[in-house]
Amino acid sequence: MDKNNKILDKIKGGLVVSCQALENEPLHSPYIMGRMALAAKEGGAVGIRANSVLDIKAIKEVVDLPIIGLIKKDYPNSKIFITPTMKEIDELIEAGVEVVALDATLRPQADGVSLEDKLKYIHSKNVLAMADISTYEEGVNAAKLGFDLISTTLSGYTNYSNQNNGPDVELVKRLVNDTNANIVAEGKIFTEEDLTNILSVKPFAVVIGSAITRPQLITARYNKIIKDFK
Repeated sequence: MDKNNKILDKIKGGLVVSCQALENEPLHSPYIMGRMALAAKEGGAVGIRANSVLDIKAIKEVVDLPIIGLIKKDYPNSKIFITPTMKEIDELIEAGVEVVALDATLRPQADGVSLEDKLKYIHSKNVLAMADISTYEEGVNAAKLGFDLISTTLSGYTNYSNQNNGPDVELVKRLVNDTNANIVAEGKIFTEEDLTNILSVKPFAVVIGSAITRPQLITARYNKIIKDFK
């Protein structure tokens, strides 16, 4: 089994924990994200999804799990912000991530380089690629292009996708049933019921972030229950 198949085998059927904190968040720090990743590993995570080269390097120092790397960056006149250009792809590959995650929606790419060419480039470096998509059509397109992993990350985060309060179970189900791709369930998985519902449609793996690694959001959810109960 080659390197990339071994990585996919490690991820299959498991929980990937997204350890991210943006600049405006309380836990924004490469050191803290490293500790988050270590805690996730101790809890049984099979991989880590991480944003920025600094965080990725800090995480790699303390855990040996496969890292799905991305760089969130805004560019003028583009709605794409997850690994939007070849520059970010190169930075992630240089940082040694096992998987590069990028926006694979049908929106125009920020740098004008086609999704197909970006995928070919990543594969030429012997690195896996994850397509972050928001709709069934985008998932099918990513499968046809040959992405190694397809994640429902952006469902509800594009203005034309389902605006669900919880995870998009139906989207995961349709993509699992209609493609031969490795479909990863990600996005708005907060409760045990959310997770059980997602697992029932048999995704390749599951990514959970905010419900584990963003304590300000976890606190707010409990606080809302308390206030609504009064």
